[in-house]
Amino acid sequence: MTVDSIIALGSNLGESRDTLSKAIEALAENDRISVEDVSPVAVTAPVGGPEGQPDYLNQIVRVSTGLSPFALLRFCQGIEEDFHRVRTVRWGPRTLDVDIVTFGDLYMDEPELNLPHPRAAERAFVLAPWARMDPDAVLDGVSVAELAERAADRDGVRGYLDATDKPEPST
Repeated sequence: MTVDSIIALGSNLGESRDTLSKAIEALAENDRISVEDVSPVAVTAPVGGPEGQPDYLNQIVRVSTGLSPFALLRFCQGIEEDFHRVRTVRWGPRTLDVDIVTFGDLYMDEPELNLPHPRAAERAFVLAPWARMDPDAVLDGVSVAELAERAADRDGVRGYLDATDKPEPST
């Protein structure tokens, strides 16, 4: 049995565009994960965390997986580690963030994993690229596009990169 899951990727350190591409490749290399759809890359202002961080590149990936939610979490954390993710400052700059936003229709509140992601419905940097990927997407019974329009950080979505845009320089 497989379950559709939405995964959010974000990066604002190093070669972020390349990092996001390679993270998607890493997801696809797992024989129990099939990458079904990928959003455009959104350029977004940082939300929370220390002042002065560079803009983020954010992307949403829809996968179909035969992994359990916790196995998917461990796999995603392994991808972060492969890209030298360091957790020193909450909402601080990072080489790669990989978050499970939804796992089918599962709701859970565990110390290690909350589903759907507890702040996803409030974050335009997740919602806007997701709505671009799937205009009919719904989260908690509400249109993802509508949630993106209501999000406090909606003005922080600065634009989208397309396939012809060059990766940004290292920061």
